[in-house]
Amino acid sequence: MDLSETDLTALDLTALDLTTAHLADACIRANIPVRTVSLKPVIPGTRTSGRVLPARHAGSVDVFLEAVERARPGDVLVVDNDGRTDEACVGDLIVLEAQQAGLAGVVIWGLHRDTQDIRAIGLPVFSLGANPTGPLSLRDRAPEALSTAEVDQWTVTSDDVVFGDDDGVLFVPAADAAALIEKARGIRDVERAQAERVRQGESLRSQLRFADYLASGLTFREHLRKIGGAVEE
Repeated sequence: MDLSETDLTALDLTALDLTTAHLADACIRANIPVRTVSLKPVIPGTRTSGRVLPARHAGSVDVFLEAVERARPGDVLVVDNDGRTDEACVGDLIVLEAQQAGLAGVVIWGLHRDTQDIRAIGLPVFSLGANPTGPLSLRDRAPEALSTAEVDQWTVTSDDVVFGDDDGVLFVPAADAAALIEKARGIRDVERAQAERVRQGESLRSQLRFADYLASGLTFREHLRKIGGAVEE
């Protein structure tokens, strides 16, 4: 799978039949930093994925409108509001504007408001939670306001892709996305086969030859890789 400039818009987790958990395990297997954040979807069960469109909030929505002005279809607006929990920085109008511009979602390191209206719009939105209070003050805008975003401990740019589902959000370098997706598919297939065998009455301990592991002197992950099992990375 070649993730070119034109097909980065097609990183649909539902279509790929993958989860952020599969992709996080793939990052570990590929020795790529696991950049995850526990943000929740405003609409449970929704997923998003696409190229990061960064925007640092400084008390006004103009930065979001400027970001959307330069967006490409399928981008995900990634908002940095310093993880603040005393104000909401994104409401229904910005979400609607993002949807009309063809964005694939909004990820907020901070809070949203207008929850009912956002759910009615239907665009995937991920945040730390909700607060009815809008921006409380106007701050100095950072020079990098439209080029980078800080999300928890991670700095992300348009060279990154973001994936989001009920488990949270995950950032990966766009250059590594295709390889990670292929690894994630392999992990998914092994785990699903193991789950089906458990349903058929074969315990996970038996499948993973747990007694052999206890006598092996290996770490559990070394043992899993030796036998081709999957339950953690």
